Amino acid sequence: MASQNPVAEAPNIWAVAQSQFDHAADKLSLDDGMRRVLRVPQRELTVNFPVTMDDGSVAVFTGHRVQHNVSRGPGKGGIRYHQDVTLDEVRALAMWMSWKCACVNIPYGGAKGGVVVDPKKLSIREVEGLTRRFTTEISPLIGPDRDIPAPDVNTNAQTMAWIMDTYSMHHGYTIAGVVTGKPISIGGSLGRNEATARGAVFTLLQASKALDVPLVGARVAIQGYGNAGSIAATLLADEGAKIVAVSDSTGGIHNAAGLDPAKVSSWKQEHGTVVGFPGSDEISNREILEVDCDILVPAALENQITKQNAPNIKAKIIAEAANGPTTPEADEILYDRGVFLIPDILCNAGGVTVSYFEWVQDMQSFFWTEERINESLKEIMDRAFESVHAMSERHEVDMRTAAYMVAVARVAEATTLRGLYP
Repeated sequence: MASQNPVAEAPNIWAVAQSQFDHAADKLSLDDGMRRVLRVPQRELTVNFPVTMDDGSVAVFTGHRVQHNVSRGPGKGGIRYHQDVTLDEVRALAMWMSWKCACVNIPYGGAKGGVVVDPKKLSIREVEGLTRRFTTEISPLIGPDRDIPAPDVNTNAQTMAWIMDTYSMHHGYTIAGVVTGKPISIGGSLGRNEATARGAVFTLLQASKALDVPLVGARVAIQGYGNAGSIAATLLADEGAKIVAVSDSTGGIHNAAGLDPAKVSSWKQEHGTVVGFPGSDEISNREILEVDCDILVPAALENQITKQNAPNIKAKIIAEAANGPTTPEADEILYDRGVFLIPDILCNAGGVTVSYFEWVQDMQSFFWTEERINESLKEIMDRAFESVHAMSERHEVDMRTAAYMVAVARVAEATTLRGLYP
């Protein structure tokens, strides 16, 4: 049976990522040799590994870990568990992590991992066994000075705790810095859980100033009501915005008069879905993108905004809390229509920025207050937005192209300065 996941039906996201890079490279007049280096991943590891299931049977799973470029520091990127994971998807996500870390100017390269599995069909013990075996298989690549995983789709702080414990057991002592996004009690950072959403809201605050579109009273639609989407809804409501529509993997809800994020979160926790929330109309995940609103926050999966639906989007500002939710064809349509898009490698970089803070704290064994973390995050996100917006205006290009130009230039400079070995 064909997958119902839009990722499986949309254009190949590795081709999308390379197309975005090519566009920025053209604008930067990057030389051919550097294009060849940066256009492909540096390392790729694919593993097929067995796991003993609860009924005593043995299942074999496939996983990937890809490092795109590590010229600016250790690889950094999440690990996702999803039935539609492909090597091309992981390649694209690893490349995007290179640009994301460079865009906000933190000293990391780009990496990503994934396992082809629907974890919702496994028990907790089976997920733990899968995690520990996958960690063992990719252990030649990861490490606090080499490549530092983090949570992604269908992984969380508990998953990171299992990875950290497994890696530490191999070495005979605790190595907290091998992953970020851990529970606070074993070296995690305050503010990490809210970081992706908080960073996105910081960029929206900057965009509202640049465009003179106040957040107070702005109507917001959010596709994806997981960690990033639900927290963004709460933070935006705190800024005076009105949340008019939200959705999760099961469907969406809409109320032009506004939704209370706290009550929606409670409903979802109780019922496992936002659908059915009292006083709302049911809409689909595709329909939510075209809802009448001022700000659209895609916080779900890739390839959601395409050339088919981009002409129908009514939002003035799009803030990409998800990775790769917009195709290149849709980018052109939105830019021509005057929609201001805050690209993923800038908008959702709050997560990796606070992951960087967590790693620094682990390496120093000295932990910061949440106030310091949020202040430092705002400083980095504001500076990054200003750099990208200035590039956009200077070269008269859209914000994604500008973000790529800022990021690719930084990675290319580091790669050039280090030279080619041997």
